[in-house]
Amino acid sequence: MAFGDNRLPLKSRSELELKLNCSSPASAVATFPQKANAYVLSLIQSAHDPIGRQVLPDPRELDDQTAGNDPLAEESQSPAPQIIHRYPNRVVFLVSDQCAVHCRFCMRKRRVTVGGEVGAHLIEQGLHYIRSQSQINEVVLSGGDPLMLDDGRLTGVLQALRSIPHVRLLRIHTRIPSMLPQRVTQALAQRLAAFRPIYVNIHFNHPAELTPQARHACGLLADAGIPLGSQTVLLKGINDEPGTLIELFETLLELRVRPYYLHQLDRVPGTAHFRVALDNALALLAKLRGQLSGLAIPHFMVDLPGGGGKVALTPQAILKKEENHWLIRNWEGHIFQYPFG
Repeated sequence: MAFGDNRLPLKSRSELELKLNCSSPASAVATFPQKANAYVLSLIQSAHDPIGRQVLPDPRELDDQTAGNDPLAEESQSPAPQIIHRYPNRVVFLVSDQCAVHCRFCMRKRRVTVGGEVGAHLIEQGLHYIRSQSQINEVVLSGGDPLMLDDGRLTGVLQALRSIPHVRLLRIHTRIPSMLPQRVTQALAQRLAAFRPIYVNIHFNHPAELTPQARHACGLLADAGIPLGSQTVLLKGINDEPGTLIELFETLLELRVRPYYLHQLDRVPGTAHFRVALDNALALLAKLRGQLSGLAIPHFMVDLPGGGGKVALTPQAILKKEENHWLIRNWEGHIFQYPFG
């Protein structure tokens, strides 16, 4: 049974339109359904504040004609249900198709739009694949959001994975501590800690998300001895200036959450108004150096279109800037084109 009782609908359509300052957001909602819970709504002061822009629909989503809803070619690298096997020794296991909110820049809109639980038979097929591939030593639970599963079902998946001899490391990627921190309880933290070595990567994009409730959730996980990292998506008009990122990353370190990745936005439809040009992103990253402890500076990552995988943008990775695209070398030595803008 999914953890669904806290996923409350918007209070009213009139309230949404007031926050949006837009007379007809319905088309954007039809393209990618809106979803927010009561906790997140309580944080939003307007559609233009850092949290409102992330979760409330925007008519500009309809202006982006980016083709394809799977730009990272995850489906073509899925040899079994709910499995993405891109790198030799690790897989992503999509154990949930539900989230606490729908982030408007979501890179898996194709999955979370339909939502619903991932059936037990699909989970078992994913587990069967992992058991059959002895080179897999690390499993990343993702989705949707793994913490949308209730404690019992989540524990069952972790127990099954821990029983596989060649699986050494477990990771959970979640946005729950920032978008539904009440879900993180001492009981949940203790259950997760029983499966060490287990790592939890949390998605935080802006200091406004670091509420007392979010800090408490991080504290429960850290006190249980679970190493925490944070993944941040670079978003135009939300966190694309040094002061915001410095405050975010320094505060995360204080909360015992290591800034891990700063992601270039994946090029999914409806997200062009969030995109930061690579030139600007690299200049921003340069401004952080010297102002932040090395512990607080994440890797700046691009997930290459067409299934090329994640690459940390460094002078060694960026080969050439051509007329309308960059040439970037991935982890295998293959060369990919990455467009400007």
